[in-house]
Amino acid sequence: MTTTRESVPQDATAANLPTVERRPVLPAGFRAGGLAAGIKASGRPDMALIATTSGRAAAAAVFTPNSFAAAPVRLSRAHLAETSGDDRGGFGWAEAVISTSGSANAATGRAGDEDQVQIARMVADQLGTTVPQTLHLSTGIIGTRLPLDKVEAGLKSLAGQLTTDGAGLEAAAVALRTTDSVTKVATTTVSLPHRDGEPDGQTVNVTVSGIAKGVGMIHPRMATMLSVVLTDAAVPPEVLWGLLRPAAVRTWDQLSIDGDTSTNDTVFVLASGASGAADAVPGSAAAATLGAAIEAVARDLARQQAADGEGASTLITASVTGAEDDASARAVARAVVSSSLVKAAIHGRDPNWGRVAGAAGNARLADAAVLKAGGMAEAEAAVRAGSPAVLDVDRLTIHIAGHLVFDGSAGGPVPFDRAAARQAMTADEVVIELDLRLGSGRGEGFGCDLTEAYVIENSEYTT
Repeated sequence: MTTTRESVPQDATAANLPTVERRPVLPAGFRAGGLAAGIKASGRPDMALIATTSGRAAAAAVFTPNSFAAAPVRLSRAHLAETSGDDRGGFGWAEAVISTSGSANAATGRAGDEDQVQIARMVADQLGTTVPQTLHLSTGIIGTRLPLDKVEAGLKSLAGQLTTDGAGLEAAAVALRTTDSVTKVATTTVSLPHRDGEPDGQTVNVTVSGIAKGVGMIHPRMATMLSVVLTDAAVPPEVLWGLLRPAAVRTWDQLSIDGDTSTNDTVFVLASGASGAADAVPGSAAAATLGAAIEAVARDLARQQAADGEGASTLITASVTGAEDDASARAVARAVVSSSLVKAAIHGRDPNWGRVAGAAGNARLADAAVLKAGGMAEAEAAVRAGSPAVLDVDRLTIHIAGHLVFDGSAGGPVPFDRAAARQAMTADEVVIELDLRLGSGRGEGFGCDLTEAYVIENSEYTT
């Protein structure tokens, strides 16, 4: 079992989130594993399976809005809708999550849909579960069908290897990977009321752990990635969905590597209820605490993905304060980390504040669905979707790697030690801070530098 870094520091925009450790911890009520089923020509691990240990778990999801949404996305939506009775397909019940890597099973037509249904039947046969309570993840090359014979053989072997410890979760995380250079895991623990804790206030520790993959075809509106977050908290499915959606808006929707979204983006959160905690009901302190834990794990996984972007050498964090509201702050942060010119400047260790200012000036608010998921009223979201973020050049300040490079109230550009700034930009993470001085809105964005290695890797992706 590995731990890459513990007690990851968080800036002011995440000050209210619990501390996260980068180690695999499997919450109670789940078993997991992964192996090489032969889907990838490389022979590397390519199948992950996560299952409950007893009965069903509450489940919630956020999916790609891509018009070419892959077969696993469509089937998972249908299964969630069937198990919840809610046709939005965002929450329901699940007993298992199956992930295959090497083929996206996207743009494969009716045959691809039938393949995915057959995989659900295979999972149910091996685990003794039900088809509608099986959720699906796939990643890899678009337009290729999954080799069902290899999937079936892999499942037969993997079903008997699932474990209830961190090694099982780590094996699943490894099997998620495609072009990822490192395995991505994160965990945190919070205290929630015990189901038998009233009236003396007894509490119980609840674990929230996540795994993720995705370092290319990454851009806001989910960004391109797969993730499974697990918890032993007790929470109704629709409440869980209500916690996941805003967490995704503030984390994975703020992640950009190359400006391209994908066909398979999916985040699942499953809650087993095995910790003994009381149900986290809507609007309760317990729900808020659990939501913060989910967001903390999501945020750290998003940062790991940005740092591991294809060809990347530097993590870029844009921290925006002083915006009219949080939605505007997120728009500016998203614009900065998404800019190819900013990415290139960071790669060249060039403290070119003009690139940052130009990107910020182009910022536009997210679409209505994202604004609504982030907490904005539906009517306001409909009006403000896609509108320019409000900036005042005469108030804006910009810091790059800790160096003040622009102060609108002082006339704009300010003298700074360019050599010292360039040296500071050689760090593994470069933080770009923008204070709009217009309000109390805060937001972050996560990205990486644009390098020659990215072009080389993606020029030969299928050949």
